[in-house]
Amino acid sequence: SNELKDNEILQRTRCNYRSNHLCLLSADVDECATNTHSCRPRERCVNTVGSFVCELQVTCPAGYQLRNSVCEDVDECLVRTHNCGLGFVCENTVGSFMCKPKQKCISGFTQDSHGNCIDINECSSLDEPCGSGFNCINTVGSYSCQQKIIMCSNGYHASPSGAKCIDIDECQMGTHRCGVGQICHNLPGSYRCDCQTGYQYDALRKVCTDVNECWRYPGRLCAQTCENTPGSYHCSCTSGFSLAFDGKNCEDVNECDKKPCSQECANIYGSYQCYCRQGYFLKEDGHTCEDIDECSQSIGNLCAFKCVNVAGSYQCACPPHGYIMSANGHTCRDIDECMTGTHNCSFGQNCFNLQGSFRCLSFNCPANYKKVSDTRCERISCPANSLDCQNSPTRITYYQLSFQTNIIIPAQVFRIGPSPAYSGDHVVISITKGNEEGYFSTRKLNSFTGAVYLQRRVREPKDFQIDVEMKLLRQGTSTSFLARIYVFITSSTM
Repeated sequence: SNELKDNEILQRTRCNYRSNHLCLLSADVDECATNTHSCRPRERCVNTVGSFVCELQVTCPAGYQLRNSVCEDVDECLVRTHNCGLGFVCENTVGSFMCKPKQKCISGFTQDSHGNCIDINECSSLDEPCGSGFNCINTVGSYSCQQKIIMCSNGYHASPSGAKCIDIDECQMGTHRCGVGQICHNLPGSYRCDCQTGYQYDALRKVCTDVNECWRYPGRLCAQTCENTPGSYHCSCTSGFSLAFDGKNCEDVNECDKKPCSQECANIYGSYQCYCRQGYFLKEDGHTCEDIDECSQSIGNLCAFKCVNVAGSYQCACPPHGYIMSANGHTCRDIDECMTGTHNCSFGQNCFNLQGSFRCLSFNCPANYKKVSDTRCERISCPANSLDCQNSPTRITYYQLSFQTNIIIPAQVFRIGPSPAYSGDHVVISITKGNEEGYFSTRKLNSFTGAVYLQRRVREPKDFQIDVEMKLLRQGTSTSFLARIYVFITSSTM
């Protein structure tokens, strides 16, 4: 059969071949058919290939049917499996149904098993057809309620149903005789007149008078101030305190919650104190903080260049160009535009940094000279007939010097001499150009060394270019050298 073939294919699939051994084919055993399973009596055996499984059997009672392993009620009236006759109506119930006769009797009557209409005794079949103060009397096709008659003693009256006697509340009805200021308390069959809380009965005048609790219990009712009121008393607190939840004690008011201070507020017992942050002072009103102008009130210099007052402090500023603020926040540091590359010198110019600025210098060699370094020019051999060329300096060297306006005068700014120097050398130093205003002078320090001095005070920043010539007399021969000096006088202040 096809099932057997499928089992053989399955067995061949499960067969493993090892070495040269053959795998033997075996057929599945139906444990359910051979009754070799181990299922319980309430379980159903289902055969599987090579084994079996046990499934739980669900048996539903009469009036139920199995659906999705759950017993559900069968509606016999809906599926028409009932046996009600023509004179009856089917009504489904859980697990069954009922046959009810079709209504043929008028209200107040019911149909018996023979189909006859008989009277319904509403007094026995209904649950309390009449109120508790009435008696039920059955009639043909209906019933009636007759009120009961009850007698009550003084201070009581019959209830609306007439079934019992209930207390008369004289206090609520206003039939009491309590005086003004008294409180009426209802009692079973009577009432009582009492004085209100905070009042006491004056037997002489037969009235209730106020009790002054503050006098009667001095210092025991309130933590601070006691004020008598009609029938009671009131506790109050002084400034800086508020009445606690118990109405007796006083709690400190945290005035700082309302932010009365412009800056810092410290709550203290019964009051508060305003404080100012650093850089502010408290004004006479005790609430407002005003900024301290450190720049105008400081003793000494807070900043090297400029002090700028800010709210609560101050800041130091540097000139807009040529300086940056140091790490200490007070002094200014010169910007070396030549090193940082922020200058605007052309490719053929040399950048020279100054305090707060820079200069672009051109070190060009004149005619008949060649450039041997960035700052030195040497004369080319002169024609035999050119006296001017032969008298011109053998070497021209460029120098750059920088000083401030507060330099002490006179000041030696430059020294010149041959290197190396030999015994018998003699030099003559002179300024040949750039000293028209007489700011500089020369001095001979010894036979082979000369110096340039700044002899006049320069009050404002100023640039100079002076040519200092040194004539060297050596072994009967005169040779001249030129030092072209750029002197930059910068401001001693920023």
